Formats: sequence, C-alpha cells, structure tokens
Amino acid sequence: MNQVNPALLSSFAPTGILRVGINLGNPLLASVDGDTGNPKGITVDIANHIASKLELPIVFTCYPMAGATVEAVKSGAVDLVFVAIDPVRGADISYTPAYIQIEGAYVVKDSSPLHQNEDVDAPGNEIVVGKGSAYDLYLTREIKQASLLRSANSQAVVDDFMSGVGNVAAGVKQQLESDAQRYEGLRLLPGRFMVINQAIGIPKARVDFEKTNAYLSTEIEALKASGFIREAMQRHQVQGAKVAE
Repeated sequence: MNQVNPALLSSFAPTGILRVGINLGNPLLASVDGDTGNPKGITVDIANHIASKLELPIVFTCYPMAGATVEAVKSGAVDLVFVAIDPVRGADISYTPAYIQIEGAYVVKDSSPLHQNEDVDAPGNEIVVGKGSAYDLYLTREIKQASLLRSANSQAVVDDFMSGVGNVAAGVKQQLESDAQRYEGLRLLPGRFMVINQAIGIPKARVDFEKTNAYLSTEIEALKASGFIREAMQRHQVQGAKVAE
C-alpha cells in the first residue's frame, strides 16, 4: 500500500503513525498486560501485523468501552479501531469483513422464571447491558416490550445486576460465563440471542476510505485463511468465539 500509493497511505495514517484504538470493554479481544501495562490480545496482534506490512510505526490508545472507541475514530483521534459491525455505527465507519464471531447471551438468577431467550422480551423485564456495546445497539433495535438499563461498560453489567439492577443481564457469552463463576446463583439461558461480528473499522470521513477498506479487507481475509487469527485465539486462550466465515 505504501509502495503503490503514497497518497492513499497518507490519507489512512495522516500523521505518519498508525494510531490504533483498542477497546478494553471486550476481554476476549484485548486486555492490559499486568507486567508491562501495554495492551495485548488478538486486536493488538492484527494491528501490529498491519503496521509492519505498511512499514509504519504504531501507537495504541486504549478505551474502556466500545462506544468511546467508536467516537475516537469518528473524531479522527485514531486511524483504525476494532469494533463490532453495526448499522448505526456504519453511518460513519467503514468495516472490513469480520475476523471473529462472538455470541451474545443472557444470564439470570437461579430463581428466575425465565428459561429461554424468547422469554426475555416481555413487559416488566429489565435487561442490564453495557452502554454503547454491540449488544446494546442490537437490543435497542430488537427489544420491543422489556426495558434496557445501561451499565458504564460491559465488565460492570453483572456486578450491577447482582447489586439489584434489573432481572436479566446481557453480554458476551464468555464474559458472562466468567462472571457466573464469581457469583453463586446465576445461570445462562441456553443458546444465544445474537452473533457479534468483530471487524476493523476506519472513518468514512477520510479521502478514498473505500480503497483503504479494500486493502484492509484483503489483509483480514488473508489472516483468516493463513491461520493467523486461529493461532492468535489459541495464543490468547480465547474461548466462546470462532474465526469468522
């Protein structure tokens, strides 16, 4: 890309540095290394790969939740982010194909009368969600009779739920499974209520963003085909997700 079209590269990374926004709201994809304080995870590995191919220095900025990451790329503070594909965000963000798929699930207390995902959208139910998360956006569109209560981020959902907020908690299945081990008396409803497709996002405000997206899309497809994504998932011990088809 930098050898073929320097002007396109300049539009993609106008500062000469690839500035990457990392969403820490989804621990499957990224977290902070306790020893170094640096971000680590699948998204970090992908970003480093892209920067290396483009021969660009890279800098990471971490955000506590997806909504803040999205706002950062929309404002131009970063050049590239890793977020869930969503039509609302798509008004301002151009997505590559998905590189990983994650399931969204519900958790309830053992005493709850709810036993199926279909039971949740009913009058009187209150679903706790992480503000601005992919499943918040999805449920905002899809839930017709229940109410949504928004926590500060995805990690706070079950803590808020256990403190007495709402009667259903929604989130990434693996996160909920981990939370259910921290608290007694919780059970996940079987199956999933959505599949969350995670992708690279770039701002549509940039010149020739379509060409940049085409390049990044080719890279993502190559990383899936080569086993890079699968190996990164294994390296970071990611469970409850799969390489996107």
